[in-house]
Amino acid sequence: MYYQMERAGIIPDKLVFLSVIKACGSLSDLQAGRKIHEDIMAKGFDSDVSVNNALASMYAKFGSLENARKVFERMPARDVVSWNAIIAGNSQNDHPHEALAFFNAMQVRGIKPNSITMVSVLSPCTHLLAMEQGKQIHGYAVRSGFEYNVIVGNALIDLYAKCRNANSAYKLFRRMPEQNVVSWTSIIAGYSQNGYSHEALEFFNEMQLQGIKPNLITMVCVLSACADLLALEHGKQIHGYVIRNGFESNVIVGNALIDLYAKCREVNIAHKLFEILPKQNVVSWTAIIAAYSQNGHPHEALAFFNEMQVQGIKPNSITIFSVLPACADLLALKQGRQIHGYAIRSGQESNVMVGNALVDLYAKCWDVNMAHKLFEIVPKHNVVSWTAMVAAYSQNGHSHEALAFFNEMQVHDIIPDSIAIVSVLPACAHLLALEQGKQIHGYAIRSGFESDVVVGTALVDMYAKCGHIGIARQVFDKMSSRNVVSWNAMILAYGIHGHGEDALVLFSQMQQTGTRLDHITFTSILTACSHAGLVDQGWQYFESMRSDYGLAPKLEHYACLVDLLGRAGHLDEAHDIIKNMPLEPGPNVWGALLGACRIHCNIELGEQAAKHLFKLEPNDAGNYVLLSNMYAEARKWEDVLKLRTIMKDMGVKKQPGFSFVTVYREFHRFLVGDRTHPQSEKIYAMLETLYGQMKKAGYVPDTNLVLYDVEDEVKENMHSEKLAISFGIINTSPGTPIRIMKNLRVCSDCHNATKFISKIVGREIIVRDANRFHHFKDGLCSCGDYW
Repeated sequence: MYYQMERAGIIPDKLVFLSVIKACGSLSDLQAGRKIHEDIMAKGFDSDVSVNNALASMYAKFGSLENARKVFERMPARDVVSWNAIIAGNSQNDHPHEALAFFNAMQVRGIKPNSITMVSVLSPCTHLLAMEQGKQIHGYAVRSGFEYNVIVGNALIDLYAKCRNANSAYKLFRRMPEQNVVSWTSIIAGYSQNGYSHEALEFFNEMQLQGIKPNLITMVCVLSACADLLALEHGKQIHGYVIRNGFESNVIVGNALIDLYAKCREVNIAHKLFEILPKQNVVSWTAIIAAYSQNGHPHEALAFFNEMQVQGIKPNSITIFSVLPACADLLALKQGRQIHGYAIRSGQESNVMVGNALVDLYAKCWDVNMAHKLFEIVPKHNVVSWTAMVAAYSQNGHSHEALAFFNEMQVHDIIPDSIAIVSVLPACAHLLALEQGKQIHGYAIRSGFESDVVVGTALVDMYAKCGHIGIARQVFDKMSSRNVVSWNAMILAYGIHGHGEDALVLFSQMQQTGTRLDHITFTSILTACSHAGLVDQGWQYFESMRSDYGLAPKLEHYACLVDLLGRAGHLDEAHDIIKNMPLEPGPNVWGALLGACRIHCNIELGEQAAKHLFKLEPNDAGNYVLLSNMYAEARKWEDVLKLRTIMKDMGVKKQPGFSFVTVYREFHRFLVGDRTHPQSEKIYAMLETLYGQMKKAGYVPDTNLVLYDVEDEVKENMHSEKLAISFGIINTSPGTPIRIMKNLRVCSDCHNATKFISKIVGREIIVRDANRFHHFKDGLCSCGDYW
């Protein structure tokens, strides 16, 4: 129409130009807008304040802030609308600092802000989470009578909500004389985003009672609250409302529904919703990838990620963050590296979420060095970053480094959360670092994490593995809620400490609570039966798996059953189990039989088991060592020599035996015949004194054989655990329990010697070897010499 006027020779006036400028902005036609601007200048309307205001707003809508500023700066006169235009333009184009600077300049020049100014300037405060500056603007709004303006009130609610000040948002909402759908949606979003999902749903119910009809944004906020609460039934009701009001095909609402069903573990429904969306955007693809990744379907998550790229949708940082855990679950390092490469090329490697996910990926794929490098390049570390690194070291056996990172994160004023605690406790357990474990337990209590079922379970595990089964049970009993993992942890704790009867009682209690038993439950109880020699009970539990719980026994259950029977001397029965089992026997099954043959000196059957193991694990020195020991005990020296020659030719090396003890937070490690420790002279002197007392008490050293599986010792005082025990006696107060960790199975001589030492020094000596715990006290061992 404008161009027709121009061709007809009709001269446009101010109102025409204002209308045409608005049309250009609505059509996002920058070229046409520039042409109109030229015409305005040619016709002499460029000095008119209203026309200039419209031009500044138009350029701002196009994202052309440079042109908007030029128009603003060339204005011969400016009114409040002019300032509003430039403030809003900067705010809408992600220039919050500039928007605030213009607002300050406006006040300096004596221009009085109006309600539109308030809304425009509150937006950058919200963007920057600048609550103090927002409060100042709020104060001005109160003094100017704008606080009760519904648009200003909504902007203030949004500010306080996003600055995590839900209380101020609530008070302001309640003071508003008029609330519209935006007001209600803002308060619902504020509570939902700040973790008050129950309250968000209550506001939604109140909104409906007030007769306010929800809009699309309201639906998204409410669905988010349902997802956070895992409130599936409530979410389904909202879904019904969405369908009835025709919102289901909206991509934003559809994405929120996918997220709801994914978090409620309804992946199939999430998939159907994804498929019916008329148009999927990057958020839709990310939501379905996260749905599969978070629900244990990593293959499907990666398939969707690949399909997304085929469809030409570029992954964003949240997509990468969602798909990397799938790579980690599958140990798919190659594909993880490809995604890492994409993150680098797209400039997302330094994103803290992506960086944390990459640290987790490389840690789970055993590349701790790479995980550490990535941690270092993340520009800003949050609690998730530090926790990822603690977990990386802890999960890969670098317990010292895990504890060091945990301590360092606190030096950097990062407050550990429940996940950080759960990540570091296994490191304490591995190092027998009981004192540090107790301190972390104290922190968990002070921080209110003790009631967290995952933290409670980790504490049970830590105390049990530090040899404190009594405290482990106390923590278990104090847990306000328990899940199957909690029960499994306590049952296994009793099992590895040789408390078979206690494990059976606890298993019965677990059944009575109605907790759903899983495969790990039966692995735990079968382990307990095996260590305690409870053959009949173990058989019953094994049979009960399938008949009573519909759980098909896995390889680990057959391994436990073979170990149970074999330890008790039922070798032929154990062998029959292997021959008739429906699964192909793995190394753990044949290893259990070989271990049992070693205990009962059955060389013929042991050779059969070893033959299978040599095929399955040709480079595992432990299998050769066990058979070699059997030959040595039978004085079949030629066979011993043959095995050692085979090992040498194959390059198979025996894992060196070592023991360690933690005293006053310091970790002391000893090898066989170790004389490198600064206190070596005192340690060996103590051993000589102990040997003299032990021999008087009836101790006879077992020096007839040199067994290859434990350590290459020939002297009775060279065993690494004896060195660790001697060090512990010297460096701890009389009566203090001594806790030792041994990386291999304790040999019979050390076991016997430790019984004597415990009686002589009047100490409890707790030894955790490769298989179980031994509690030595008053000349006896908790295993009853059954190990």
